[in-house]
Amino acid sequence: MPGLASARSLEVAGWIPYWATKGGIESAEDNIDKLDTIYPFVYEVDILGKLVERSDLSNNDWEDLFELTEDEDIEIIPTITWTKGLEIHVHLANDKWRKNHIERIVKMVEEGDFDGVNIDYESKLYLTIGYFSKFLEELKDELDDKILTCAIEARTPPADLYKNVPTDIKYANDYKEIAKHCDRVEIMAYDQQRADLSLNDKKKGVPYVPVADSDWVEKVVKLAIKDIPADKIMLGIPTYGRAWDVTVGPNWYKSYNSVAALNLPRLEVLADKYDKKPGRNKAGELSFSYFPEDSIFKILDSLPAPEGTPEGMESAAKALLFSTQTGMEVPVRVAWYSDAGAIEDKVDLAKKYNLRGVALFKIDGEEDEDLWDLF
Repeated sequence: MPGLASARSLEVAGWIPYWATKGGIESAEDNIDKLDTIYPFVYEVDILGKLVERSDLSNNDWEDLFELTEDEDIEIIPTITWTKGLEIHVHLANDKWRKNHIERIVKMVEEGDFDGVNIDYESKLYLTIGYFSKFLEELKDELDDKILTCAIEARTPPADLYKNVPTDIKYANDYKEIAKHCDRVEIMAYDQQRADLSLNDKKKGVPYVPVADSDWVEKVVKLAIKDIPADKIMLGIPTYGRAWDVTVGPNWYKSYNSVAALNLPRLEVLADKYDKKPGRNKAGELSFSYFPEDSIFKILDSLPAPEGTPEGMESAAKALLFSTQTGMEVPVRVAWYSDAGAIEDKVDLAKKYNLRGVALFKIDGEEDEDLWDLF
């Protein structure tokens, strides 16, 4: 009946990375009642197509977590990451090597008594598109009743990605085939940076280099659900941030160079050190600007900020004013990150489009603790 239908509850998943095992496991255990699936982000692939375990899943910390998830009926689905496109192509295009690789994956899942496997193969060649689909089809057959999930890129709509849209866009992933063979699909809707030319232009006037602008994420979702059923999609949500060196020229923020990926504790230290109050930016995330202590331009902080300057962007605005008046290029640093407020916007989008759930990248003990109150 009209008005009685309601969106089903979202599933909540998250990746625990091998480089932050202890903190990630502790955070997952503390919030175990909020989770449905945990992806141990621990497997990589070597040049021979063999699996390399970057964190010992038989150690006490992992074993304790696995026992707890079994009691709570939470899925454990390890992730396999492979980022060398040429190696991926060579192995998947060869029938024998592809079969061997699949056998290794199935053996890992069976021996570990896992609920399935999460495939995260990035930087693939366009030539690999059909072989990757075939690999997923054959892997799903061999996994029997185990779950096959696939983490794939967030696809920016072509009209927003290119100044002149090519007539033949070559993708490395076939969304329709992936949806056909995978039980779930994680859309990695983060690391947007400067990918969306339309939003870059629309939101210019202040530094703009998002981890994941909600406006961009909504575009990504609307494009994805054309080929992938909404009830298969897990929306990837970032829990981290980045620092950028921004070159400021007369009347514009000219270029952006990545300095480092940063988590909330380090960002809070930086904000405190430089006496900066982060502000909610045009992407719905938090950000602040500052001149590093070794910058000769830090004297500009003694100037008043121009009227109407958004909170957190005072140093950037002063750099722009100085550059415009003198013609000099001025470097300023911008910290930009995804906190619980930004994450809530993405959760709302997942509900709006009735997606299966959300997948947090990453759970490492340094995410904003308030995000867990959203679930």
